[in-house]
Amino acid sequence: MGDETFDILGLDDLAPRKTMTLVIHRANGTTDQVPLLCRIDTLDEVNYYQHGGILHYVLREMVSSK
Repeated sequence: MGDETFDILGLDDLAPRKTMTLVIHRANGTTDQVPLLCRIDTLDEVNYYQHGGILHYVLREMVSSK
């Protein structure tokens, strides 16, 4: 345990409350897939995530409105 790596599938087309997949890659070469519910619940939250957080989003909005 502790040698696993993880991939989250579905980040390219992120949407609120989307079902995504966690892929667990184990050191012995096996993988497991686990369904996940994305807890980004609104389109605003998607925008915050895509901009690196709410602070970055707000600063970009302030700069672009000048």
